[in-house]
Amino acid sequence: MTGVIRTLAKWLAIAILWFVGLSLLLVIAFKWLPVPVTATMLMDENGITKDWESLANIDPDLVAAVIAAEDSKFCEHWGFDTEAIEQAIEENARARETGGRIRGASTISQQTAKNVFLWQGGGYARKGFEAWFTFWIEAVWGKRRIMEVYLNVAETGIGTYGAEAGAQRYFGHSAAALSPDEASRMAVALPQPKRRAVVNPGGWLARHGNTIEARINTVQGEGLDDCVYE
Repeated sequence: MTGVIRTLAKWLAIAILWFVGLSLLLVIAFKWLPVPVTATMLMDENGITKDWESLANIDPDLVAAVIAAEDSKFCEHWGFDTEAIEQAIEENARARETGGRIRGASTISQQTAKNVFLWQGGGYARKGFEAWFTFWIEAVWGKRRIMEVYLNVAETGIGTYGAEAGAQRYFGHSAAALSPDEASRMAVALPQPKRRAVVNPGGWLARHGNTIEARINTVQGEGLDDCVYE
């Protein structure tokens, strides 16, 4: 039995070393290279429409809108918003008791790590891997690259990935020329791109888009997006 345990421990150690080495190699490679495809894209029954663009070719209003809608402390945290996580834990505990809506607290960095290296869905195992990759992309990529990758791999519509493909699909022009209204509507649809309308949204979604559009000036005026342009 001792021999079996030693053999298992040996193979486990080898597997861990391979995982660490391969994951760090990918993190380093994607600091410079466009991400060619993700698990989410490959599993999409609607196909893949995407067009990688550098951050210089994506309108700053979309960067500000995404920060306003998804992660207002993007430039402050090191990948994890502990305050938001604690608040989500408290709110979700109450939601489970009352049957309310469970909400997440993922930062843009966490979403980028998940989108690039992992798969959609929950589970503690995936969350653990997500934390691992989040730490390393923060350390190796920096905020500008994280935002650039996020805006190129995030699902922006049915079978549509990235800001450029989304802008072309919804507005018929480049992501480099988005208006504040267009940028805000794309940003608020990101959490549920298959369900939330970007063109002619109504009700709560339209009001939320208007709120995010108003916050674009706040993000830019208060320098909440400065880390992206340093």
